[in-house]
Amino acid sequence: MRKNVAILVFDDVEVLDFAGPFEVFAVADELRDHLVFNVMTVAPMPGTVRARNGLKVVPDYALEACPQPHVLVVPGGFGARALLRNPVILEWIQTRARKAELTMSVCTGALVLAKIGMLDGLRVTTHHLAVDELRSLAPSAVIDPGARFHDNGAVLTAAGISAGIDCSLHVVGRLLGDDASSATAEYMEYERRH
Repeated sequence: MRKNVAILVFDDVEVLDFAGPFEVFAVADELRDHLVFNVMTVAPMPGTVRARNGLKVVPDYALEACPQPHVLVVPGGFGARALLRNPVILEWIQTRARKAELTMSVCTGALVLAKIGMLDGLRVTTHHLAVDELRSLAPSAVIDPGARFHDNGAVLTAAGISAGIDCSLHVVGRLLGDDASSATAEYMEYERRH
């Protein structure tokens, strides 16, 4: 059965925060004859999302129409701060994450997971310029900004922007094995960092 990978997109989302994981999971699926991942984007509302620096994205689903994800990816960017004040999105993430196998943040997406208490007591990371914000939202978390990503089992956090690619490759390795992860990185001509 294909696993649903839902990647949240929203106004002012950082482009590589969502596009990097999208590429990793989509390529891994392509290399496995489209049998392993159903990669989709989901937004707070139907219609076009304007990502950071003006890129327009048409998401596959609005929140309530999105199938339950096995893997939920919460990217960051300047727009992530607005999510912190949006109870509908916070509740949706919390509800969907509870039933997902894995929830992964990229960059300041960690702030969103912190806001709903998902990072309490975990070793986590975020963009190096957002460490203090993360510390204030998750005072019981162990914040390690020196790592590309942290895997806490059901919850993973990636550092800034391009680190989401490394974390996604790690997730592919967890779910499909190291060979699948290596083949995906090779196809993407991406030199992995751990």
